[in-house]
Amino acid sequence: MTDLWEHGGMHRVVVVGAGFAGLSAARALIGQPVDVTVVDQRNFHTFQPLLYEVATAGLESGDVAYPIRVIFGKADNVSFRMAAVTGVDWERREVILAEDHRLPFDSLVVASGATARFFGIPGASEHSFPLYTLTDARRLRDHILRRLEDVDSHPEGAGARGALTFVVVGGGPTGVEVAGALAELLDVAVEHDGFAFDREAGRIILVDALDRLLTPFEESAADYAARTLSGRGIELRLGHLVRAVRDDAVELDDGTVIPTRTVVWAGGVTVEGTVAGDIGAPTGQNGRLLVGPDLTVEGHDDVYAVGDAAAVPWGGGEDADKVCPQVAQVAIQSGAHAARQILARVAERPTEPFHYKDKGIMATIGRRAAITQFRSGRVLRGTLGWLAWLGLHLVYLVGFRNKIVVFVNWSWRYLSWGSGPRIIVGEESVASDDGEPLASG
Repeated sequence: MTDLWEHGGMHRVVVVGAGFAGLSAARALIGQPVDVTVVDQRNFHTFQPLLYEVATAGLESGDVAYPIRVIFGKADNVSFRMAAVTGVDWERREVILAEDHRLPFDSLVVASGATARFFGIPGASEHSFPLYTLTDARRLRDHILRRLEDVDSHPEGAGARGALTFVVVGGGPTGVEVAGALAELLDVAVEHDGFAFDREAGRIILVDALDRLLTPFEESAADYAARTLSGRGIELRLGHLVRAVRDDAVELDDGTVIPTRTVVWAGGVTVEGTVAGDIGAPTGQNGRLLVGPDLTVEGHDDVYAVGDAAAVPWGGGEDADKVCPQVAQVAIQSGAHAARQILARVAERPTEPFHYKDKGIMATIGRRAAITQFRSGRVLRGTLGWLAWLGLHLVYLVGFRNKIVVFVNWSWRYLSWGSGPRIIVGEESVASDDGEPLASG
């Protein structure tokens, strides 16, 4: 089945994915002499850096999501198609959608993102909770809150078989942020929500194969993160590989078995298994699409890969030969660059190489504790780092309403620590330690 495409002779651009990279590309083409279709299997954009806040009941789902149609509602040359992309017909120059619907294109932007990487560890994909989509975050939040309700009903078993043990795998920004937020959630649950279990029974264990946290950061910043997490009662198991994940435990490479019902997976991402791996184009490490200096996919001058889906070259300076990290700033900048190259080709101008402008990196450890590291190496930590983190995330959050809501929620939580949307919205029943269902969500 082929869709009819009425484009009035305009250059047709299809953008696959509505994450940071896809939105950046499409926004840069608003009002330009091209006909743009954004394709995504969800009808909303997710602000991924704040998913951990949803997962730990700090923000509502709607605070970090925004309808794609609303974003482009006033753009006459941009439309949205909610569909799953299954491949590309290179000969006919069509993007193939589910049920063999097709979208013709003159230029294609692949911004399909990445997904959790489990490194082939037995049981990891089946028994852990990744944190890459809004569905992941809501599922993890419901699971955590059910564990608290379960233990409250049976406080005598709080320490048994890992009922209140939370294992976070990965010492990068996501793992650090989740661990810190979990500690605050347990504190709030006992001090403000009236849960009967002993707070000391709640354990949070952060595991990473490397011997330090936050490897992209300066060592002093990583040390600060480790001290802060330890000071909040979080156990650090650094320099240890996860050997296996079971439904009731995590096994480490030194033979340690940690009984737990909750494993949060923040151990890295991969492009393998995403749209980028299904289009028949050359890929490199972790399945990332190989691109040229102007971000065109190898062998396809009219196809661009951006964001997490691509091995984006740093370009320029002492880091010219490096591949950019899979972070939001790279996605935003590479998406906009691809759009500019499409317009250059339409105007019959030569394309230009991509140059990443590193604006620094940041991670939050919890309330009034964060790290902001600038390109120069200067580091802000503690309350100053936290305020910088808050400000930057508000700037890039999509939608005026979302900015206001998140700002109000954060401000209220700062003044009234016990606030937060700690509600269970799933339908599944929660099981007690002996496997019997206790209550409905």
